[in-house]
Amino acid sequence: MIQTTAVTDFCLIGPRGCGKNILVSKMAEILGKETESIILYQDMTSRDLVQQRTTLDNGDTIWRFSPLVNAALEGKIAILDGIHRIHPSTLSVLHRLVHDRELQLHDGRRMISLEKFELIKKTLNVDDQHMYNKGMLKIHPDFRIVALGEPSVLQTTGNWLSPEVLSLFLFHETRMLTKEEELHIITSKFGPVSKTMQKVIDLAYILRNSRDPILKSLSGHLSTRQLLRIAARLEKFPTDDVYEIVQTTFMAKFLPNLTRQALENTVYKLGIIPKSQDSENNMVKCEINDNILTIGETSAVICQTDAISKVPKILFYNVPQHIQLMEKLLQDFELGLHLLLVGNQGVGKNKIVDRFLQLLNRPREYIQLHRDTTVQTLTIQPTIRDGILVHEDSPLLKAVKHGHVLVVDEADKAPTHVTCILKTLVESGQMILSDGRRIVSKLPRNQTANDDYIEIHPEFRMIVLANRPGFPFLGNDFFGALGDLFSCHAVDNPSKSAEIALLQQYGPNVPEITIRKLVDVFSELRVMADDGLVSYPYSTREVVNIIKHLQQFPNADLEDALFNVFDFDKYSQEVVETLGEVLARHGFPKTNIFTAEYLASKRAKEYLQVTVERKSGLDTKGPKHGKEDPKNDPHVGGNTWAGGTGGRDTAGLGGKGGPYRLDKGHKVHQLSDEEKAAVPEHIKRAAREMNRKAFEQKLKEIGMSGYDASLYSQFSNAVSKQVQSLRVILGSLQAKNKERQWTRNQTTGELDDMKLIDGILGEKTIFRRRKEQEPELGSPQIKPKLLRLVVDVSGSMYRFNSYDGRLDRELEAVVLLMEAMEGFEEKIQYDIMGHSGEAHDVKFVKRKDTPKNNKERLDVLRVMHAHSQFCFSGDNTLEAAEMAVTSMAKEDCDEAIVVILSDANLQRYGIHPSKLATILTSSNKVNAYVVFIGSLGDQAERLTHSLPAGRSFICNDVSNLPQILKQIFSSSVMSI
Repeated sequence: MIQTTAVTDFCLIGPRGCGKNILVSKMAEILGKETESIILYQDMTSRDLVQQRTTLDNGDTIWRFSPLVNAALEGKIAILDGIHRIHPSTLSVLHRLVHDRELQLHDGRRMISLEKFELIKKTLNVDDQHMYNKGMLKIHPDFRIVALGEPSVLQTTGNWLSPEVLSLFLFHETRMLTKEEELHIITSKFGPVSKTMQKVIDLAYILRNSRDPILKSLSGHLSTRQLLRIAARLEKFPTDDVYEIVQTTFMAKFLPNLTRQALENTVYKLGIIPKSQDSENNMVKCEINDNILTIGETSAVICQTDAISKVPKILFYNVPQHIQLMEKLLQDFELGLHLLLVGNQGVGKNKIVDRFLQLLNRPREYIQLHRDTTVQTLTIQPTIRDGILVHEDSPLLKAVKHGHVLVVDEADKAPTHVTCILKTLVESGQMILSDGRRIVSKLPRNQTANDDYIEIHPEFRMIVLANRPGFPFLGNDFFGALGDLFSCHAVDNPSKSAEIALLQQYGPNVPEITIRKLVDVFSELRVMADDGLVSYPYSTREVVNIIKHLQQFPNADLEDALFNVFDFDKYSQEVVETLGEVLARHGFPKTNIFTAEYLASKRAKEYLQVTVERKSGLDTKGPKHGKEDPKNDPHVGGNTWAGGTGGRDTAGLGGKGGPYRLDKGHKVHQLSDEEKAAVPEHIKRAAREMNRKAFEQKLKEIGMSGYDASLYSQFSNAVSKQVQSLRVILGSLQAKNKERQWTRNQTTGELDDMKLIDGILGEKTIFRRRKEQEPELGSPQIKPKLLRLVVDVSGSMYRFNSYDGRLDRELEAVVLLMEAMEGFEEKIQYDIMGHSGEAHDVKFVKRKDTPKNNKERLDVLRVMHAHSQFCFSGDNTLEAAEMAVTSMAKEDCDEAIVVILSDANLQRYGIHPSKLATILTSSNKVNAYVVFIGSLGDQAERLTHSLPAGRSFICNDVSNLPQILKQIFSSSVMSI
């Protein structure tokens, strides 16, 4: 880097938290140069990078240099932090500055290199002042640009390393530190590594080196920055509860089910298990003595302040979980850390923070973010007074100046590119404001406090509050974007006993049996929300409101008070039955509010099939169905009875020479493949002919059959909860897609803060409006996503169904998809194709003709079942996968997704996993995945290790399929 900066500008690329800023700062320190940090954000314009309009005290408008231009004139190193976030069109202004050291300014002046400046001056025989008067500015020869960026993630953000960007800089790549390097840093700063810290470090490196994309994605939460923070906490506040550290660091409570389970399995293998908690340990004291606040084992001096009006004063009832959390917050304050609290709405985040500040007597500055929050409104409030532009301090600036605590509420509602400007403030104590002032942690040498510099007060702290990302709160992932900059804590609802105690304080006259009844209802609903069966995670806030109502109006009807919470939900078909069941289970008459009947039929127990190898040694005579045994006794060998096993000529399992498979539910006696292959060709030909006739007859029967509600319900009821869960997922994806964005440079709408001066000068396009953003020039038109489900209907699916239920599981998966997709046709269109030993392109559901009712869906299941029963042996998985990927790649769609269901029986047919891997990754227009829903032994597990990471899943339980599909959609559909 030192060698590169001696001759040119460069870009440093590395993962978040690997120390890019520290490396550049150290380089500047070695070179004795000053740096100018410039945070880049998504809606930054080229004007923001170069010059901005402002006014003088007398109202005159002028152009003000940007920090980049000042750095160029003063010979500083300009650090462009976040080059991966900025729009490519904005970067175009840098091309001449980087390549030719020239820049045309908006006020008409021009910046040129020292060599050209001196050449013109010599040629014209003029001095520097004359050049300046003519609008020629000299770029300092020591000026350098260092851009910082993160690696491209193609599936989510696209590749920002375009040819234009690649031509701008020389590039350096920085990696995460090795285990030895991080251990050296930690021991140098905090002394010998404890056993607790060692396990955290071991976990970090297991995640970083994992081939599993789920685990690898989690490794960012244990960056070097985060490890140093954990080490600092353990040095001052030792603990041996590694499990609690892991849960807090990863916000495990809010991880998707599959991701959380993968993390749990990993920490369990490391011997990290939860500590048992007894009731005595749960009781944490909170008291004030001699101006000292003590929470648990942690103490701090209470603040003395003149800003009494800004200290929160609230009604608060102690809950053990909240007191324990406040002890951790107090520890963070003692360590000088900024905080991030994440939790569902209504769990008490604001209450806890206000009570915490009340106990410490700390003044609070409050700002609530929203969809329309901009970088400018977060930092300063520009207004016009008497024709002069005046910048009023935002709560952030007031907190920085006076040492107050800034509470940033609803941080997940603001766009992440806006909240990302907090990065340098939290990380390095710097921020440049749009009016030219800058916040610094320490005043520069030979610089006194003035209007240009704002020194951060040593008591300044920031507490950020955010909801969990995604549906139903539709927030951005603030924790994912900036979580490693803060000390993070998850806030959850109180335990049952604690919630009962809390509600009794809010409603002392409400009968305890009523309180317990309500707590039971809401506790069950929260568990269902975690499982994805209801979309809204009902919180303590709703129960508190019900109890406060009953306390105020003791004669009010309990059901009326309760239904005030649920009235809106009764209009959602996806949750109406679930809520009805829960309420009925706890003694509430469901008919008062829910009109649909709840179907509670249970699926019959599956039996276990046993296979026994045997040898027949007898010749085949000719294929036939065989006699039907009215008693359904098991028949082994022979050629008389239909449904026998290990025999010959008749329909059954495990035998030879029969026309088709027929499972009567008995132990299977299996003949060897060699004995089956020895069947004479004329017998095989006769069996195939009889097979085709029987298959055609079966299809005719399906076409003429009526709807069998009990048969369909066997499959539908088994996945009813999973259907609901998947519909919740799809509903959240659809809701996310509808978000509108600000469109600037409009002639009508809301006045744009950034265009105030332009408005004074008479410019008309100074407004902005919220509207559906049109695709950018050159980007593809947004179209529905296409999903193709490729199902395995080979003979092995029918043959081994009684062994592990693989065919039933596949039919349930198909029902799950068909029912869940209903109503989402405009966003996601699907079709279902199958493969077996005799075909690779069996069409079960066409994209433009999907089943509209249960009868049509049942017909699909019947045809699939019949095909698996009557098809010839063999495997066409590769051919089906290749055709699906190839044909989908030709579709005119926004994105194509292929999900292949297979029973992992590839080895029997000599199919190498590398061939399937090649097909899955053969097209960059198609995201192809394989889900193994059946396996003999560890076949499926061995296959997944041989396939590309993140492209294969094992589904031994159909209840896991919605989460698998959710993970697939997370990397595909969520980019709608």
